[in-house]
Amino acid sequence: MTLYAALGAIEQGFVYGIMVIGVYLTFRILDFPDLTVDGSLPLGASISAVAITSGVNPYLSLLLALAGGFLAGMVTAILNTKFKILHLLASILTMIALYSINIRIMAGPNVALLGSATVFDAVTGFGIPTHFAGLIIFGSFAVLVVCFVVWFLSTELGQAILATGDNPQMIRSLGVNTDAVIILGVGISNALVALSGALVAQNQGAADVGMGIGTIVAGLASVIIGETVFGCRTIARAFIAALLGSIVYRLAIALALGLEIGGFKFNPSDLNLITAVLVIVALIFPNLKRRLIAR
Repeated sequence: MTLYAALGAIEQGFVYGIMVIGVYLTFRILDFPDLTVDGSLPLGASISAVAITSGVNPYLSLLLALAGGFLAGMVTAILNTKFKILHLLASILTMIALYSINIRIMAGPNVALLGSATVFDAVTGFGIPTHFAGLIIFGSFAVLVVCFVVWFLSTELGQAILATGDNPQMIRSLGVNTDAVIILGVGISNALVALSGALVAQNQGAADVGMGIGTIVAGLASVIIGETVFGCRTIARAFIAALLGSIVYRLAIALALGLEIGGFKFNPSDLNLITAVLVIVALIFPNLKRRLIAR
């Protein structure tokens, strides 16, 4: 793997790490399996791209993407809490609806950002190369998101979210409206996913309706790898591990795609197979480790 490929993988690890943090919020903190992310990532991308091409400041477009993702998460949570639709089905319904909504927002399957202002202009204006600009911007956003989430979960409202995911009956007996807490938590999760999508679109120079396919798989793979490799004993460590897991996952993908064994070489079409193998290894490894220690 070349240095350029490694830098690109780390860059992707940071930007998709924001999405992974959102996935961690629902799957681990709230215990809410949420497939909305496959639709909320391109939602954030489409909102940001359309806003920028309409003359909106690229940083302001990120706030609009955050708002759009939050509303998408709210819809999923409301379907689950107020209408008693199973969380998996509710998220699938929202994800399906978002496919059409994203096309409506973009007035087509994609929107190009070639020649438009992006968040990278502030960095490249100082003469910093584009690939380093991506590392700086994505790394900064990822660190800020981790700090915000860790701080938020230490507040009274954040503690209510932690308690709702851990023991909803107990926290409900203390007078906490768990439905409102779930709606807020799932909304924040999808807002972060949409932010990731907006940054990806500005980096790639386009937003596409299909760019969210496989997002949830990559997110779960990163979460599992992060927990396995770095541990998750505290809240801060858990979210840092999720971010680092995203980087490790992207590096592993880049390494596998560049690997050649006896004339056999992986193709980009093998990405899902590589992801599945990585997740299986990450899931099996803790059990193997415990068995080896027991011996």
